[in-house]
Amino acid sequence: MLTVALPKGRIAKETLEIFEKIFGSEFAFDDRKLILDTPDFRFLLVRNQDVATYVHRQAADIGVVGLDTLEEQGLDVIRLLDLRKGVCKVAIGMKKGEKLDLTKPELKVATKMVNITKHYFEQRAVSVDIIKLYGSIELAPLVGLADMIVDIVETGTTMKQNGLEVVEEIMESSTYLIANKNSYIAKKDEILSIYEKIKNVIKNG
Repeated sequence: MLTVALPKGRIAKETLEIFEKIFGSEFAFDDRKLILDTPDFRFLLVRNQDVATYVHRQAADIGVVGLDTLEEQGLDVIRLLDLRKGVCKVAIGMKKGEKLDLTKPELKVATKMVNITKHYFEQRAVSVDIIKLYGSIELAPLVGLADMIVDIVETGTTMKQNGLEVVEEIMESSTYLIANKNSYIAKKDEILSIYEKIKNVIKNG
């Protein structure tokens, strides 16, 4: 039996639909339940930010999580497959009309993605003061808290509505199927079997 960690919301729903296609039976969590047991799988519903932790610590064998979250957390898990769902970008946003000037002595950047931001600017040898925020990040440049933000962008609408625009893309992200390293050895056949089946569903749309 494989334990699968899924992030709450749309990605869990889309992943369970893939399992329904593969096995021809219904996969659905009962109202407010966080565990779904089937003959071959146990699904856990967790916060997106916690999926990789469950997999890394082997509370789950495999999981589905965004590449941006994997990059941010840097946990040692196996990235099995790009599921091509939840496609978005991590981008730098600034007030409309402002340009990114990497020659400034120090830039103030507001973000919840501290490690991705740090890595990006370190690679460019730019000194940054990173301000960690947990939400309403678009507000930071508008009130002078930061020069710019680093955030997830799907359509760019939220930025536009708040008088910001994308000035630079840092990375593209989508959801990945990941596995725990020990589980991958101990349950290799089961994991590879579901990996192949999921790959076929994605390939054939």
